[in-house]
Amino acid sequence: MQNVKIIPAAGRPQITQQALEAMLQPHQEQLKRYPLSVVGIRGFFPSAGPTSQNDRNVYDDALVLRVPTLNIFSAFNGNTDPSRMHKGYGTRERTKGMAVLSTGFWPVYRFDKHNGSQPHEAICQRAGRVTVIRDGDPPYPDTGHFGINIHRGGYSTTSSLGCQTIPPEQWDAFYHQASEAAKKLWGESWKKQDIAYVLLETGLS
Repeated sequence: MQNVKIIPAAGRPQITQQALEAMLQPHQEQLKRYPLSVVGIRGFFPSAGPTSQNDRNVYDDALVLRVPTLNIFSAFNGNTDPSRMHKGYGTRERTKGMAVLSTGFWPVYRFDKHNGSQPHEAICQRAGRVTVIRDGDPPYPDTGHFGINIHRGGYSTTSSLGCQTIPPEQWDAFYHQASEAAKKLWGESWKKQDIAYVLLETGLS
């Protein structure tokens, strides 16, 4: 049973290829180097909480698989925030705050195994650093190799300590389409290729 909210309750996010490409305009030159990319859209749906802040532990964002040469533009419900808040300070493992991936262009992903509580094939931060904003008073930036992966979420939680997650009932379709596209693009070397992840923010309402 799905305990975590998926917004909308029925149906995937609706976005046209034209609208997506317009949102990606600042990154179009960079994207030419990456035939397969994933686009996260934080705040795609209005906040379901009591404030205008982006909600945590809710699938209220969108993740779009983008492979122009294969005419693939597939949108899925998703989550681009950690499942909970945890304030901290500094960058030491025991004291640092929870991570929220910063918006931007992150060409540091590859097909690999997500080694969480339930290891599975996913799209993982393997080829470089990303910048996150950590919970704190005030929140603060941190850049490094944090394993901010794109992976399967859960039913009772979005299963994220900063990762980008997709509801379990949509994950298999996402990963199958993404991995099959990669095999068509790169053949046997499909797991050695860098993939761009672009995280956008629509403005919360």
